[in-house]
Amino acid sequence: MTHAAEPGAHAPAHLERVVHWIDGRRVPGSSGRSGSVYDPAAGRVARTVDFASVEEVDAAVAAAAAAFPAWRATSLSRRTDILFRIRNVVEANRRELAALLTAEHGKVPSDALGEIARGLENLEFACGVPNLLKGGYSEQASTGIDVYQLRQPLGVVAGVTPFNFPAMVPMWMFGNALACGNTFVLKPSEKDPSASLFLAELLAEAGVPAGVFNVVQGDRVAVDRLLEHPDVAAVSFVGSTPIARHVYETGTRNGKRVQALGGAKNHMLVLPDADVEMAADAAVSAGYGSSGERCMAIATIVAVGDVADPLVAAIRARIPRVKVGPGSDPEAQMGPLITQQHMEKVASYLASAPAQGATVVADGRDHPLHRSSEGFFLGPSLIDHVGPGMDCYRDEIFGPVLTVVRVDSYGEALRLINDNPYGNGTAIFTRDGGAARRFQFDVHVGMVGINVPIPVPVAYYSFGGWKGSLFGDLHMYGPEGIQFYTRAKVVTSRWPDPGSSTVDLGFPRTR
Repeated sequence: MTHAAEPGAHAPAHLERVVHWIDGRRVPGSSGRSGSVYDPAAGRVARTVDFASVEEVDAAVAAAAAAFPAWRATSLSRRTDILFRIRNVVEANRRELAALLTAEHGKVPSDALGEIARGLENLEFACGVPNLLKGGYSEQASTGIDVYQLRQPLGVVAGVTPFNFPAMVPMWMFGNALACGNTFVLKPSEKDPSASLFLAELLAEAGVPAGVFNVVQGDRVAVDRLLEHPDVAAVSFVGSTPIARHVYETGTRNGKRVQALGGAKNHMLVLPDADVEMAADAAVSAGYGSSGERCMAIATIVAVGDVADPLVAAIRARIPRVKVGPGSDPEAQMGPLITQQHMEKVASYLASAPAQGATVVADGRDHPLHRSSEGFFLGPSLIDHVGPGMDCYRDEIFGPVLTVVRVDSYGEALRLINDNPYGNGTAIFTRDGGAARRFQFDVHVGMVGINVPIPVPVAYYSFGGWKGSLFGDLHMYGPEGIQFYTRAKVVTSRWPDPGSSTVDLGFPRTR
C-alpha cells in the first residue's frame, strides 16, 4: 500500500481552518496549536483544525454561563418552538451535513444520511420536553401542607463526542440538554470536526441565542479543562473505555455529574435452529457497515454446534459482494477507515491471528484498494476458530473484521459473553422464543437484540451498556437523558389560615 502522511503531519498553510464557535460566532484559535483533518478516501490532508487553549475553553464556558440565566428563564413553549426549528433546519440541510461526514469520516452517503436520521429522532424526542419535565404533586401530604417535585436544569454542561458519529452523538446530547434549559459546550473529535461547526450555524439559524451552544475544537487539553472547570456542571462522553474511565474519574473528582460511554465487544449468538441466511445477512450488515467503526457493530459471532460451518460459508460467500469504495462512488457500501494509523492497527489483527491459532477466511489486505489506493481502505475480513485468549477477540478492533468463536452449547456461549469485560450490545439469532427470552433474562449486557443485530434503542428509550462500556449511573438520551440533564427539587408548601400558626419545636410529622 502507498503510505500517506502520518496524522499530525504539517499541512500546507493555505488549507481551510476549522475554528471554534463561541458566543454565537466563529472564533479562530489563538493557541498556535492545530491538527490535520484527513480525507480518508484520498489519504491526504484536507484541512486543519485549531486546538483550543485553556483560555479558549474558559471563554466558551464563560459564554455559556452568561447565557444560562436567560435560557433557563425561557418558557417551555418557546424552547420547544426553537427545538422544532432545530429539527427542521437540520433535516433541510441533511445532505450538506452528510457530505461533511463522508468527506472527513469516510462513511458512504447512505450511511451518513442514516446517522443524521437517527440524530433527528433524538431531536424529535426532545421536542416533547414540556411533557417530559412535568413534576409530581401531592395535595394534603399533611394537614394543610402540599408537596411537589420540580426538575430544573444543571447550568453549563459539556459533551465530548467521538469520530465515528460526528453528527448523531452531539444530537444525542445537546437536544435534551438544551430542551431542559441548560447551555452547552461541545468538544468534537479533532479527526472530523467540520460537522460541529455546521451544526452550530444551523442552531443559530434556528434561533438558539448566542452562548447557549458553543464548540471548542481540540485535544486532551480541552477535555481536561472541561473536566476541571468549576462552572461545568456535567459532562457527557462517548469514546474508548480507557478514556471513558479517565473522564468519569476526573469529572466526578471535580464534583461533576458524568456519563461516560466506553468501548464494546458485541457478540452475536447464533443457535443451531437459526435461519442461517438471515443470520449471515445480519452479520455482514452489522459487522462491515461504516467499516466496522460503530460501537454497536457486531465484532464476534458465537456459533453454537453444527451451525458454525454453514454460517461461516454463508458469510464468506457474501463478502465479495460488499462494494468498497469512496463516498463519491454511488455504488459503494463501505468506505475507508478514519486514519492510516487506525487502518494499520486493524490490519495487524489479520497478521497476528494465524500465529495465535485462528484461521483467516477473508483477508481485507487483499482488497485492491488496500494494496494500491492512497486512501485508508481495508476490505471486509473474517477470522474463524477464534479463542478468548487471542488478540482479535480480547481487543476492540473497531474495523471491518468479524471473528467467529465456536462453542458446543448455549451455556458455554452465555458464559463467554457474560465473562467479557464489555457489555454494550448483543444479539441472539434463533427461531425459539423460549431461548430468546431466556437469553434476554440471562445476559449481562445493556442492549439486546432478538434477531436484530444492532439493537440501538429508539429515541424514547435510552442508550447505554453495562460493565466496561459505561461509567456512570444514567444511560444516554431518552428518559434517562432528561434525568441526567436535570436535578430534582422538592418543595413543601403551607398556606395557613390567618392566625392559625403556632410554635412547634418537634420534628416535622406527616400525621
